Amino acid sequence: MGAGGRMSVPPTAKKSEADIHQRAPHSKPPFTLSQIKKAIPPHCFQRSVLRSFSYVVHDLIWASLFYYIATNYFHLLPHPLSYLAWPIYWAFQGCILTGVWVIAHECGHHAFSDYQWLDDTVGLILHSALLVPYFSWKYSHRRHHSNTGSLERDEVFVPKTKSQLAWFSKYLNNPPGRFITLTIQLTIGWPLYLMFNVSGRPYSRFACHFDPHGPIYSDRERLQIYISDAGILAITYGLYCLAVSKGAAWVLCVYGCPLLIVNGFLVLITYLQHTHPALPHYDSSEWDWLRGALATIDRDYGILNKVFHNITDTHMAHHLFSTMPHYHAMEATKVIKPVLGDYYQFDGTPFYKAMWREAKECIYVEPEGDQNKGVFWYQNKF
Repeated sequence: MGAGGRMSVPPTAKKSEADIHQRAPHSKPPFTLSQIKKAIPPHCFQRSVLRSFSYVVHDLIWASLFYYIATNYFHLLPHPLSYLAWPIYWAFQGCILTGVWVIAHECGHHAFSDYQWLDDTVGLILHSALLVPYFSWKYSHRRHHSNTGSLERDEVFVPKTKSQLAWFSKYLNNPPGRFITLTIQLTIGWPLYLMFNVSGRPYSRFACHFDPHGPIYSDRERLQIYISDAGILAITYGLYCLAVSKGAAWVLCVYGCPLLIVNGFLVLITYLQHTHPALPHYDSSEWDWLRGALATIDRDYGILNKVFHNITDTHMAHHLFSTMPHYHAMEATKVIKPVLGDYYQFDGTPFYKAMWREAKECIYVEPEGDQNKGVFWYQNKF
């Protein structure tokens, strides 16, 4: 399922539990963004229309193949096997469509081609097909990149201080509570974020990604929010027609369940990229763009790294240079590691274990000591 032809980075040495929890540097880095960029070969910043489209075609071929097998052969299987086959299809199709989501995400960063109109056209089509409001997400996500690690201005997975936690939070700090929290987060967390700004930064009034006149967007962005909404309505109408023609169960099995997998991975990937005991967050007295961009962590999803176009294990390079195509990010990550030194963070813990650990240990953030009061670290003690 993965796409070949990309440079491999030697695996980072496995860290001990103590190393994993060792905090990242939070002082002003001894290097600049331009110094990091100089370490990267110039060709890594070049965008190729043909190469970018090759990944779209690659993913859509796999998605079409899985769809063809499911709709033409599953009904021929004996009933016990068909019940097993559908969940396998959901998992495989969900992973492939997550790769499609990542390519559309790349379009939102103008990393797909040299042509903004082409990036927006491809991104709008691919994201709308996955019920994502392309322009709405593009603008809020751009602000996330502009304010990563800021407790006041970051857009997504903004941690709360202990005093900001809901009264019931301490009752969820146990295995059943974590299971419930993670289940909600991975199943309906993405639509809750889009519709109600759950886990996003606070605004002075109701914020919704589908509201062109909401506080998330400026006046010059509002027309494109309408276009995003039109794309979602078009796909929703198409799904309605399919449900009338083939039945709601067919739409749910072929499209709905794989989409749940996509949404779950999207939330999980983002959560684990920005949530880790070693990562600092900053208030306005300490935050600057470079330190915020470095307050992220690369993860290892095994073979899914390739399926997800390496958004998982090259995230720090992506935050530093978001217009770089994903097919150069592995090479760039390899060469910037010596420049970043201890500022480069990687955790090879299997993602399902890391998800549980972070849900246990990263409950809220607080500064420690009288020095560096603007630097906040994850805590879990009530």
